[in-house]
Amino acid sequence: MCGISGELRFDGQQPNRDSMQAMLQKLERRGPDNEGVYFKGALALGHRRLAIIDLSEKSNQPMHDEKHGLSLVFNGTIYNYPALRKELQHFGHTFVSDGDSEVILKAYAEWGVGCLQRLHGMFAFALWDDKRQRLFVARDRMGIKPLYFSLDENRLLFASTTQAILAGDRSISSELDPIALHNLFTLHAVVPAPRTVLKQITKVQPAHYMLIDSSGHCEEHRYWTLQATRPRHAMDEEEWVDAIHTSLKQSVHRRKTIADVPVGVLLSGGLDSSLLVALLCEAGVSGLKTYSVGFEDHPEEKGDEFEYSDLVAETFGTDHHRFIVDNHEVLPRLPEAFANMTEPMFGQDAIAFYLLSEVVSKDIKVVQSGQGADEVFAGYFWYPQMHYSIEKGIDRFSKNYFDRDHEEYLEMMAEKYHVGDVTSVLIEDKLNAFEADDYIDRVLALDVTTLIVDDPVKRVDNMTMAWGLEARVPFLDQNLVELAARMPADCKLSNGGKHVLKRISRGLLPDKIIDRSKAYFPMPALKFVQGDFLEFMREILLNDAAKRRGLYNPAYVEKLLKDPDAWLTRLQGSKLWHLAALELWLQQNVDI
Repeated sequence: MCGISGELRFDGQQPNRDSMQAMLQKLERRGPDNEGVYFKGALALGHRRLAIIDLSEKSNQPMHDEKHGLSLVFNGTIYNYPALRKELQHFGHTFVSDGDSEVILKAYAEWGVGCLQRLHGMFAFALWDDKRQRLFVARDRMGIKPLYFSLDENRLLFASTTQAILAGDRSISSELDPIALHNLFTLHAVVPAPRTVLKQITKVQPAHYMLIDSSGHCEEHRYWTLQATRPRHAMDEEEWVDAIHTSLKQSVHRRKTIADVPVGVLLSGGLDSSLLVALLCEAGVSGLKTYSVGFEDHPEEKGDEFEYSDLVAETFGTDHHRFIVDNHEVLPRLPEAFANMTEPMFGQDAIAFYLLSEVVSKDIKVVQSGQGADEVFAGYFWYPQMHYSIEKGIDRFSKNYFDRDHEEYLEMMAEKYHVGDVTSVLIEDKLNAFEADDYIDRVLALDVTTLIVDDPVKRVDNMTMAWGLEARVPFLDQNLVELAARMPADCKLSNGGKHVLKRISRGLLPDKIIDRSKAYFPMPALKFVQGDFLEFMREILLNDAAKRRGLYNPAYVEKLLKDPDAWLTRLQGSKLWHLAALELWLQQNVDI
């Protein structure tokens, strides 16, 4: 896990060394263990390393293969690298390091861009092919690892964060993309790739690669598509339970063993993270470190789930650490957390992950997290609503998911940001593009390949990597996702959702964990807005920077400020917080 950056010039100029240093400074927290740079003609590559596999300097980057004229910067983990290494050695390739980075170099030398079909893991990388004078840029199937870029007729600039790109080129415009804003406020902070809220910064799409040559010619290609159709040979429920159980055990095992440092678990007390603990302990792991965080209670909502996380820790005898955060500690840290978000986020648990990661990173470098289980196995309440809905077309999705209708968006935003109902068009097109047997299969495929990428997955990556902590997500293993996508809907939707996971958990976990109602990472102060939090949001939305930007209709802002708790989204998020979060992100990252 690391931070990567680079520049490729098309105009005969050479990359600016000061710009590269500015980019790497912004990436330091993602990779505190080492810094490396490489300059050659029109190319510059930069890398900040978090040492997880092969802790020696031999795996420092940028990494080179002089024989084949290749140079690489890579962020992520390739879980099948030992097997690939053996295969490549059989073909005559030799290695100087013991890590996974060099395997990517040799895999490209052997198979070209086809190497992507063989890489199993989470990754974002840029590989320079000196013989072909082209840059090969790729992102993993699930988009777990981020990669942003800015491309014009003079140069390509890329990095793991938007902050690094903005630092590398101060001339990048702060102009906002109205289509992206419509996505953001409709899909609870999701702006599907390739867009971001900034017009001049985009992101590599998950399961895609790009080829950019020295003249600036750019090609983009998809290398993987999720299939959501039933297998040719029908399987009964028991067979599905066994298959998912086996695949999940393999996924958890990979993310535990492919590391040269200890691996812990972020334990919320929910079914997903608790099951990870159970499977690790079932596999014989002893002394497993687990971590939980909680917040102050609110009259309307409890602020922690320690009752459940403590039970799991006690059941399996983990080395458990829990942290309670008072509200007065949260508010001063919000700007800091937003300064480490690659894009604006509305999820109330972002600050929770940020503060938890700060403490956890002092004790360990790698954790497993339960993100993705709800999207892969239909754990949220809106999935059965969509499945059984009698609505037609996009209404079947939007009336159960969208944060606000198009009409409210127009009421909320200043006129210069008005667009048509672009999000409805986008989502309907994406749903129709999937080959699937049931409507809910299309929805889940959309969630796994698009929506989750730019909400919980991005949130976890940003907030953990801000403290040099690598988060691994077993439920988003490509083999598991592919298997689950073909499973009948009843195996997911029955029993209140995640039926197959509950079947697997029965006998492994206490019944109290399995049978509890679905809960969400609590952060009551950002949902039920009052007191100091209300005044904080008022200041953010009414200060001089916000007035100059003129994002929102003042009358709409005032309506929400008068009674914030009366204005919640369909998914029970604070609409006032959504407005404040975007403005706060812009003030922390763009107005500097």
